[in-house]
Amino acid sequence: MTNRKLRMGMVGGGNTGFIGAIHRRAAIMENMVKLVCGCFSSNPEVSKSSGQSYFLPEERVYDTYQEMFKKEMLLPEGERMDFVAIVTPNKHHFEPAIMALERGIHVVLDKPMTFSLDEAKQLEQKVEETGLVLALTHVYSGYPAVKEMKARIAAGELGKLRRVYVEYPQGWLSDRIELSEGNNAGWRTNPKLSGKAGCMGDIGTHALHMCEYVTGLKVESLCAELNTFVEGRPIDDDGVAMMRMEQGVKALLSASQIAVGEANNINIRVYGEKGGLEWIQEHPNQLYLKKGNAPEEIIHIGNNNAYLSKLTQWNIRTPGGHPEGLIEAFANIYRNFTLTVKAQMKGETPTAEMLDFPTVHDGVRGMQFIETIVKAGWDDSVKWVKWIE
Repeated sequence: MTNRKLRMGMVGGGNTGFIGAIHRRAAIMENMVKLVCGCFSSNPEVSKSSGQSYFLPEERVYDTYQEMFKKEMLLPEGERMDFVAIVTPNKHHFEPAIMALERGIHVVLDKPMTFSLDEAKQLEQKVEETGLVLALTHVYSGYPAVKEMKARIAAGELGKLRRVYVEYPQGWLSDRIELSEGNNAGWRTNPKLSGKAGCMGDIGTHALHMCEYVTGLKVESLCAELNTFVEGRPIDDDGVAMMRMEQGVKALLSASQIAVGEANNINIRVYGEKGGLEWIQEHPNQLYLKKGNAPEEIIHIGNNNAYLSKLTQWNIRTPGGHPEGLIEAFANIYRNFTLTVKAQMKGETPTAEMLDFPTVHDGVRGMQFIETIVKAGWDDSVKWVKWIE
């Protein structure tokens, strides 16, 4: 294999939405990926107009993803896409992902990974059968400060862990805006498109992944309360869970989309016997270290800061004082995924740093979380629910 950019296709991501643009910007940030084709909308006209605005040749812009996979496989191996990014409503994740893997095409997939746990397990099995790479865009784990939190916890800086607090408050669904046009609330609040969880599927899964990623521990059981505060909405828009993790660690997870005035204030605090660490997404380049016998320490993130871990340094692009945000965090997932795919193509073993991105196994964990919290959160007759496998 010659040294070249990976060729990217897309399912979804048309110019009438917002998340597709973030994926494209993140994918090309390291100059290792080129967008070559796509079915950008279930509406053929939107797909065509989007492809034109992305400067793609007309014959590589498709009306359906089924047509895209069929025609791409007829192209020479040196022209067809290497991987596909799927950025559609949850209902439409599974089929294009399976179709891609069956054709030897690697996958980047938005979260939650699938519509149901059964689909997630099928996807996991297909990835294992094919040996292909699937990356899941749990973007917050891509921030360098979160990498530093993970590294310091793994190094034992906090001692034996005791308690985790993770919360994700948003306010954009405080009113029933899904009844209006010009937003993407419609499918996110429709169980036929989002699956059985609303808020907990959309952002609760992010909080769960953060909790398990930074601690390296898995949740074993939980008790929960789910709420629908906006009248007429058929799905949860708020919830909280008490969680029991491995090694006796306790966690409290809260997610809400009716927290008026909040934007995307995901934050996490982890406490051990020796101290605590806190990260707030809206202040992305600071990590707060707290110890009882010393002043609070602010750890600044930047590639000129030699005290940071190797894992953190690998994911930094700028000196301290130049904040890296959401698109850079997305780009870290794409960069590590791309390097892993390229290593596989060359018959090489990816490094641990390259492999540091959410995978199909994280996707299964997310769907198990949804099943478990829905069972616990709506049934007042149950208290603690064992993790649903």
